Amino acid sequence: PAHSVFARGIAAVGGRFICVGTSFGAVLVFDIPPKGTNVTLSEVLEQHRDPVTDIAAEQGQAPDGAGDLVTADDSGTLCLWKSGEEFTLLGKIPGSGCTCSSVALWNGIVAAGYGNGQIRLWEAGSGRIRAQLSAHARWIYALDLAPLTGKLLSGAEDSFVHVWKLSRNPDTDDIEVQHCHAECVTDTQVCGARFCDPAGDTFAVTGYDLSEI
Repeated sequence: PAHSVFARGIAAVGGRFICVGTSFGAVLVFDIPPKGTNVTLSEVLEQHRDPVTDIAAEQGQAPDGAGDLVTADDSGTLCLWKSGEEFTLLGKIPGSGCTCSSVALWNGIVAAGYGNGQIRLWEAGSGRIRAQLSAHARWIYALDLAPLTGKLLSGAEDSFVHVWKLSRNPDTDDIEVQHCHAECVTDTQVCGARFCDPAGDTFAVTGYDLSEI
């Protein structure tokens, strides 16, 4: 049977690689030279059995043993990678049948948004779940992290955009989440949301079938 082939999810990692996800589950790793246009396909990562939905690179300082790349797919499976001459699979978080539509990675914390409106926070080193938020009433389409402050932005089909603040408790090393702001974009299925600056002081939003930002 015919099926469409597409690329979805892209991230720059390790200072020299660009990773691109595909509809057949493979992640293509391109080696970008410091000068010139001789871009080469250096590796193909084949761990996903379902179409890749999003890819994120570390936005902060990864703790020892944690990877610097996370890839997600339609089944909700997450793969944690360490970049290098050869990419190493550090761990795999199995999906629960619900699509992981968006991921972000900051200071060893994986933030993943799902089709059921939940945000789950995982430890990038161990793959252990640390928090689960019932953040939205419908499908989450966008997550973004402000690297300077640990603010997390989520946008969903329910017309809401939320801003959260992630932090680590220095005494217990627990991941703590604080809700900072909620914005309703009336009659708009939010499908894109991004911070406009590294501190997360401003953000931009767009919606399905909307020609403006």
